Amino acid sequence: MDEINRLILSELYKNGRITLKSLEKTTGYTSMGIKKRIDKLVDEGAIKITSLLNARYFKLCAAVILIETDGPETIERIIKRFENCPRIVNLFTTVGGYNLVAIVVAENQETLESISIEKCSLRSEKGIRRSEFLVIRDYNYNPFIPVNNENSHKKLNKPPCSVECKPCKRYETDACVGCPATAYYKGTL
Repeated sequence: MDEINRLILSELYKNGRITLKSLEKTTGYTSMGIKKRIDKLVDEGAIKITSLLNARYFKLCAAVILIETDGPETIERIIKRFENCPRIVNLFTTVGGYNLVAIVVAENQETLESISIEKCSLRSEKGIRRSEFLVIRDYNYNPFIPVNNENSHKKLNKPPCSVECKPCKRYETDACVGCPATAYYKGTL
């Protein structure tokens, strides 16, 4: 990455909708030259142009989940089971005491609690030795997060994790809004 690409990416980070004309003034390069650089970075998979949601604006509740599993088979099973879950912002494999770290999001504290304790939880999977569920209190530097809307509003009959929401007591009593990928979802995500 050269200095011009760093400058372009820095400006795009501050404002993803910045015009090529504005970038031209900042970098000293032509609009066409800047466009070619951005297109090349996108084509090579070095960057992705996307939207982020302001968690404060949408009043989203988030948590970090730390998981220690009994081995690689459990890790792979969890990754596969939750790959299309619209509540998981990101899932990382790590080295150390915990070998999976997830960031999850919900519309309210009650639904976040369901993500922590119910059968649809990452922590409910067989083969988990220990876990921590850390509710994020505030977004100190940047409230913008990637939310998996691609897997939301699919109006599926069954959630991607295969755990039905309808028979859950928390869903029945409106303590949880259900899975955003299902037809019976009651939330706003």
